[in-house]
Parts: sequence; C-alpha cells; structure tokens
Amino acid sequence: MKVLLLEDIYKLGRAGDVKKVAPGYARNYLMPQGLAILATPGAVKQAGRITKQGEVKRAKVNQELGGVSEQLEGKRFVFAAKASETRRLYGSINAQMIAEVVSEEIGVTVEPKQIESQPLRMIGKHTVSVRLTIDLIPEIEIIVHREGESIESALEEEEKAALLAEEALGEILEEEAAVDDENAIPEVEQTDEADILEEDEAEAETAQTDEAEISEEDEAEEELAQTDEADIPEEDEAEVEAEEEETE
Repeated sequence: MKVLLLEDIYKLGRAGDVKKVAPGYARNYLMPQGLAILATPGAVKQAGRITKQGEVKRAKVNQELGGVSEQLEGKRFVFAAKASETRRLYGSINAQMIAEVVSEEIGVTVEPKQIESQPLRMIGKHTVSVRLTIDLIPEIEIIVHREGESIESALEEEEKAALLAEEALGEILEEEAAVDDENAIPEVEQTDEADILEEDEAEAETAQTDEAEISEEDEAEEELAQTDEADIPEEDEAEVEAEEEETE
C-alpha cells in the first residue's frame, strides 16, 4: 500500500514523501495517528505543499533542539543494578528508565520511543541513540555497574570479558585451521599417488614400446639371416657347375 507522509517518520521518510508500507502498518498506526494518508492521485498533487510545510516545521524544531542535541552528544549516564558473576543483570535497564534520566538532565521531555536501544542486560558500557528529530540523533553513553561497586570495576570487568572472548575466538579459529590442514593432507597424498600411477603407466607404455621395437628388430635380423642362408647354396651350386665345365 502506498501512502503520503504528512509528518517526518524516523527510518521511513519525510513529510511529502510517498512510501510503500504494509497495509496493517498504514491502517493501524500511520493513518489513525494522522501521520499519513492514502496516496490517491488527488492526495499526491498536494505532496509539494506538504513537503514545504514539513521543511519549515523541521527547520524550526531542529533549531529549538540543536542545543539539546549538542548537550547530549557523548554524555554519560550511570545506572547501578544487581548482577550475577557472569555480568548479567537481574532484570534490565530499559528505554523508559533511560528516557527518564535523560529528560531530567536536559529539562526536555524525551519519550521512551525516542530511545534507540534494546533493554540493556549486561554490566559495562553501552552506546545509545536518542532520536530528538529525524535529523538530530545524538549518541549517549550508558554505564551499568554492580550495586556497591565502582564504575571503574564495571569497565574493567567488561574489558576482561572482551579479552577472554577474543582469546576464545582465536582458539576456535586455530582449531578450525588445524582441522582444515588435516583434511588437506589426504588430498595431497592422493594427488601424489595419482602422479605416481601416471608415471608408472607412462613407464609401462614406454617399456612395451621398447619391447615391440626390439621384437621388430629381431624379426628383421632373422629374415636377413634366412636370406643369407638361402643365397649360400645358390653360390655353391654355381661354383660346382663352373668346375664341371672346366673339366669337360
């Protein structure tokens, strides 16, 4: 279903854009909230006017919240929570909790839906985006530490966990490489065996060829010998006849 956006909608589009969305999303959320209308030919003709109105409104809001965005960018917020020895929280730090501390800090109401984060369930440092407008999305730093412990200890735990994970990954990669090498050895051996067989076959063919040539040579020599033997009696007969003529 195609709709014409009446307001800026994060990750979808800006006012005046025509977008294709799921029918359920359009009917159950966009249209009831006054964020979009069905993109009929008549509605699309109004897109230019809606776009200009959206630009004016957007510029005004960006100007009003520009200072807030700069104030929030890179700012650290700290939460203490109960956690297991594996750094997993008993519970979580959710968008509602983050929105409350951010609103208190900047003096501007931030809704949970403006917090771009899944519930945080681990001790350590997390980067979270705060969607003030479609253009202003500062990133803040959330530090979650164990109740009764310091922020530094939480960061050290996270660093150690990251190193252990990196070492474990390295071991896995080494094991996979070793397995690959083992699997590659038989292939090399098979290739060598195939080469040897080919060489043996070539030698056998050469030997057969040599034997055939030798047989041919022997046959030729035998024929020559037989010819010579046949010539000798003829010569003897000629000599006998010559002697008989002389005697007469």
